[in-house]
Amino acid sequence: MSGRNSRGLLVVAVIAGALVGCGVEGEIEQPAPLYGQLPIDYPIQLWDQDMEGQTLLRVRVSDTGGVREVEVLESSGHPAFDSAAVAGARDLRFRPARQDGKRIEVWAKVPVHFSKKPRPDTLGVSM
Repeated sequence: MSGRNSRGLLVVAVIAGALVGCGVEGEIEQPAPLYGQLPIDYPIQLWDQDMEGQTLLRVRVSDTGGVREVEVLESSGHPAFDSAAVAGARDLRFRPARQDGKRIEVWAKVPVHFSKKPRPDTLGVSM
């Protein structure tokens, strides 16, 4: 999902990760982010300082498409970016992952890019 907020462009890509639980069988249809949302704000103090960075998150996507948990896998090196990424990720919504026609809960990696430069749309979900 990508979009503009009042302070620039933020691109969030989602890569499906390990499934919750063990013994998973069958092909999995990955979760997909719902487009048109941009709940992650660029911290104003870092915007004013022309700072940019990326935080890699791990999110647990529920079987209803909400985010149950958020963890920082790789810090941007700026606590304000990491905090903004975590806070915003809690409000992300997804089309739930499915296995054998049933909605399932999965973990997904979500890179959050904080940049003042426009980026091409790079959103994708893959297992």
